[in-house]
Amino acid sequence: MLKFIFSLLVLVSIAFGAVNINKANSAQLQTINGIGPAKANEIIKYRKSHGAFRNVNELVNVKGIGPKTMKKMKTQVSVR
Repeated sequence: MLKFIFSLLVLVSIAFGAVNINKANSAQLQTINGIGPAKANEIIKYRKSHGAFRNVNELVNVKGIGPKTMKKMKTQVSVR
């Protein structure tokens, strides 16, 4: 059942475009390639500590997200 819900979230995310990293909750962030529960929580934690992301490239400042992960997910995220 959990796999089904996750797959459905991925399809919805793809259908509606990029995930807004400034507004997304943990489940929404997990629809992004390379983002699981731990990284989703780190994104939220970073956002709470530093405020809204000004651009998607700031994600490399989040613990656990490096250039390779950023490259995989760049087209799947937005700040608007």
